[in-house]
Amino acid sequence: MNWYEKLQQYFPIEEMKSQEHMELLLKEKGDVYHKDEGPYHVMMYAEFPSFIFIDYLYVSKESRGQGLGHQLIEKLKQRKKPLILEVEPLDYTDSDSSKRLRFYRREGFEHAQSIGYTRKSLATNENNTLEILYWSPEKANEETIYEQMKAMYEVIHTYKDKEVYGESYQSADEAITYDDNREVDNIFAELERKREK
Repeated sequence: MNWYEKLQQYFPIEEMKSQEHMELLLKEKGDVYHKDEGPYHVMMYAEFPSFIFIDYLYVSKESRGQGLGHQLIEKLKQRKKPLILEVEPLDYTDSDSSKRLRFYRREGFEHAQSIGYTRKSLATNENNTLEILYWSPEKANEETIYEQMKAMYEVIHTYKDKEVYGESYQSADEAITYDDNREVDNIFAELERKREK
């Protein structure tokens, strides 16, 4: 199974970029977009001067719980830049959702509750709402994370989207919002409540 098939079997279709899109990013944006691949993992990430965006992190079932995910995140933390990623909201019926969130909490990630993020999937034509998690060596504020997320969206997510998909994603301003008073529960507090039940 190649790296793309591994990602495709793990991530929902509405969150996946096409293989063509990822290969274009690796080829034409190779100074920013990277693939870290091994027998038991695939990590796709974009490294900018002031932050790193983790696009996809896959660790095979047979190697989960052995510290591989921690090692991959730790390698990025060594660069002393904020790490940003997207996660689906907590799904009480999906045990992987809870495990994933517990992993990121153990790694020191925080939920950017002020950032709203909904983009239309070009694969399903449906809106897909995700939450933003971040880790920062110097406790970056959520407004900074928001600006970095918008920059990444324009450079990575929408790169040649019309050429690859035949239509464009919405603009960063439409997909990503910032509101200090956004009414959403902290995803990690929600996870704890679920665990206590």
